[in-house]
Amino acid sequence: MAVIVKFKSVLICFVAAVLITVLSFSAYYSGAYAVWYGNTPRQLPIYSVEREEKLVSISFDCAWGVEHTDDILNALRVSDVRATWFMVEFWVTENPQYVEKIDAAGHEIGTHSATHSYMSKQNAEEIRKELSTSSAAIAAVTGKQPELFRPPYGDYDDELITTAAEEGYYSIQWDVDSLDWKDLSASDIAMRVINAVRNGSIILMHNNGLHTAEAVPIILETLKNRGYTFVPIGELIYRENYTINAEGRQVSTASEQ
Repeated sequence: MAVIVKFKSVLICFVAAVLITVLSFSAYYSGAYAVWYGNTPRQLPIYSVEREEKLVSISFDCAWGVEHTDDILNALRVSDVRATWFMVEFWVTENPQYVEKIDAAGHEIGTHSATHSYMSKQNAEEIRKELSTSSAAIAAVTGKQPELFRPPYGDYDDELITTAAEEGYYSIQWDVDSLDWKDLSASDIAMRVINAVRNGSIILMHNNGLHTAEAVPIILETLKNRGYTFVPIGELIYRENYTINAEGRQVSTASEQ
């Protein structure tokens, strides 16, 4: 009997340890890590925005290739939707004609770094260089200085978020991941997005996903029919008087002033 009791005790401890590990991992990637892990607040980018209106933003990361970009641009034009495009410096350098085309269509452009590296491994000086050179490349084509920054791979730490803010950038993540880079079917991509969107959502897609261009019209038409309005991220976020909660959701504090 004593052996059985001891075994049950060990089993309970093991299960508890597993649950704590799983919850810790989940909390870290949901942003809740910032509130309770080690009792140390963590700097967070903007994952989504608290909005009463049915506003959402769709964004495209540009790092490799352009084969499907024209089809995406056409789908956005047909639906009269302006998106936000995050561009890596080497992509801008290789494809200035597409940077011009995207800008001319009225879309918003942000930086996605210079080298598409894991920037949490960089120091402040290296981060500033990535931001400045990538933004300069974009501004050289468009004449506009980017205000938004999306960390490559969604990878960040306190120093990255703080340094970007000091340089005048709003760091942007997402709360709706299309997983289009996995070459899912157009319908699977579309349903992932459609089923996850809520007011203030930021949708992550890529300019050169194999089936992204096919999924975009489905997403736009369905969400517009459900009453959503698409705006660039720069028009979705709050520029001042806000906090970012444990989910990375930006919340206005203007009414508290």
